[in-house]
Amino acid sequence: MVSRPTVPRPLVAAAALVSVAVLLAGCSVVAPVAPAPLRVLQLNLCNSGMATGCYTGRAVARATEVIRAEAPDVVTLNEICSGDVDTLERVMTDVHAGTVVAAFQPARNGRTGEPYRCVNGQRYGVGVLTHIAAPDAGHEVHAGIYPAQDPADPEQRAWLCVEARTLFFACTTHLAYASSTLALAQCSHLVGTAIPQLHADGRYQPTVISGDLNLRQGGTPDVRSCVPADYRHRHDGGVQQFMATADLPIESTRSVSMERTTDHAAFLVTLTLPGQGDPAH
Repeated sequence: MVSRPTVPRPLVAAAALVSVAVLLAGCSVVAPVAPAPLRVLQLNLCNSGMATGCYTGRAVARATEVIRAEAPDVVTLNEICSGDVDTLERVMTDVHAGTVVAAFQPARNGRTGEPYRCVNGQRYGVGVLTHIAAPDAGHEVHAGIYPAQDPADPEQRAWLCVEARTLFFACTTHLAYASSTLALAQCSHLVGTAIPQLHADGRYQPTVISGDLNLRQGGTPDVRSCVPADYRHRHDGGVQQFMATADLPIESTRSVSMERTTDHAAFLVTLTLPGQGDPAH
């Protein structure tokens, strides 16, 4: 029988640890990110200057105060001028570290085919401000004009979505006001055609839609006839509506006073954004 030297147990354990380290050296381990709150603030600023019943010229200043106080992750903006987005983007940048994406989509003038204009000459429409915490995987802006429009109204309504890749889509719109039936048709196009097309393009992300839909819960037609069966839905008691895909639990909603600077209170919705990250491989 050949005698073999005995290896001390501490050395065996050390060798095992070295082997594990060698195996892991070529493996990238990505720790998943815990679920995080997602705060969405809806603002209709009535700032075109045309709607004299609600225009005060002070709504953007009040919006600045609300954004600083509430620090939302997403701000959806209706009835704004293009310069308002620039102003509020600076506020969001002051409030948040990381990337802030500002997007604007003008309504279209049905008589000229050009962007609809505010009284001050700036383009008029809807906007989205989105904070993307680091690391930023990139973003893309998607927008369109509805195929169904009110022939009596030169303002042709639009929709707008910001895609924060690997995180979410944040969308807004401001629908037709003279005909609730037409508003419903536009809503149905957004949730039944436009957003599903974004998802079908191979980049599904949890999705929020927040805006002045000019439709009410309990109205005729009822806004709930536009809400997909697999979406969550909340409203401010009026025409400001919020929808989210089922993978975004809604934690709370509340209205925030705009101090009579516009005809709508701000509407704040807090959700839980699912944790992100790939499993170890």
